[in-house]
Amino acid sequence: MSDIPAPPSDVRFDFSGKRVVVTGASRGIGRELAMGFARAGAELFVTARSTEALSGVVKDIRHLGATVHPAALDQQETDRIGDTVAGMGQIDVLVNNAGVEDVRPASDIDEALWDKIIDTNLKGAFFVAQAAARSMGQGGAIVNLASLTSFVGVPTAVPYGASKTGILGVTRALAAEWGARGIRVNAIAPGYFHTDLTDVFYQDTDWVAAMTAQVPLGRLGQLEDLVGTVLFLSSGASAYLTGQCIVVDGGYLASI
Repeated sequence: MSDIPAPPSDVRFDFSGKRVVVTGASRGIGRELAMGFARAGAELFVTARSTEALSGVVKDIRHLGATVHPAALDQQETDRIGDTVAGMGQIDVLVNNAGVEDVRPASDIDEALWDKIIDTNLKGAFFVAQAAARSMGQGGAIVNLASLTSFVGVPTAVPYGASKTGILGVTRALAAEWGARGIRVNAIAPGYFHTDLTDVFYQDTDWVAAMTAQVPLGRLGQLEDLVGTVLFLSSGASAYLTGQCIVVDGGYLASI
């Protein structure tokens, strides 16, 4: 493991008066991004499959003095997405983060697993974006969560990689269509970050050492490394940026 320290989290964007939706906010990347927006002054709407799962992040956001509204949202239930998002009222920013993964060899993937991953990560994400855009005005911003699997093949991640490659297509097409409405649509592709979805890999110390050795910055990602990029894409600082995907991976993809 490298001794190179992570940079301090020092994000100076101001989202006071902005209403931000973060899906899949109960843990991992979504939770960290929700906390980042709360520190920047936003009013938060956070979702997970149950409001009980959101109790921890809601408590922490309120501890910061920010306003937060929890909402139950299962992205496989596409018939409920529209009403759930409409109930949030005006939305300035959507972070389309919710997703699922199940690591299996391609020969072991059945239709039920394929549908679960595609329906949540791709189909559901599109319909959340569609619903959010209905209440966005000029200056609205959507940030979708892509992945390194959007660009490279990863063994045991076939449906996940398919869903995240699809997210790039959705991002570009929506950016082209909604630009005239003043809504920008971008994506980020995180590199290797330790979350519940990736924990199975992090249990293998040899894998951690091998992957760290391939990252030019000398370390694997920490969740706070994603906050600044997402706040940038959600702010006026990126007002002329749409249809893009920023890879946040310490230089890994550029070096392979």
